[in-house]
Amino acid sequence: MNDSIWDWDTAWDVLPDLLEGLKITVIATVVGMVIAAILGLIIALVRRSGSRFITVPVRFVVDFIRMTPLLVQLVFAALLLVPALPPLAVGCGVLGIHYATYMSEVYRAGIDAVPKGQWEAATALNLPRGRTWVAVVLPQAIRNTLPGLGNYAISMFKETPFLFAIFVVEMFAAAQRYGANSFSYIEPLTMVGLLFLAVSYPTSLLVRRMEKRLA
Repeated sequence: MNDSIWDWDTAWDVLPDLLEGLKITVIATVVGMVIAAILGLIIALVRRSGSRFITVPVRFVVDFIRMTPLLVQLVFAALLLVPALPPLAVGCGVLGIHYATYMSEVYRAGIDAVPKGQWEAATALNLPRGRTWVAVVLPQAIRNTLPGLGNYAISMFKETPFLFAIFVVEMFAAAQRYGANSFSYIEPLTMVGLLFLAVSYPTSLLVRRMEKRLA
């Protein structure tokens, strides 16, 4: 590549900062995914409750979170919580809560996909309701939802650059900071894109393979 466009010295110089930013990006994704997976399941189970006093407020909160931008949620939460919590913790929490609202729908679809005969068999065996959920329904439902959860994990990973808005130095923020100091943006931003691709593409292949195996 033409040296006037691409400088390998700059690329090697910024690489350690980007790898450090990648570590923050992965941490935010993993922690956010754990929060989203657990909270999403809780939301899905709560929304199956027969009480409208529970389901209506939960549905309103879920719809509100899904219909407002992630960036706005991050900034708002940071204004409220950053004095008490580190920005990375706030970012992980907001990512987790935001994606939990989407994952709850994945869980709901997985639960609805469990054959009716499984419920009837559990009833015939006089299994307690809690035992039916833990031993019969949820293992099948979660197995069916794994590809969908994997896709949301990839989406969360690609949205971590929004964390720059609350001063979390993930990959994109590290590239921006380096560019502002060196006035060289081509190399750091290109490498950020390549690092995102290097992580996202193999994961997407794994999710696709999982979908075929579970189909």
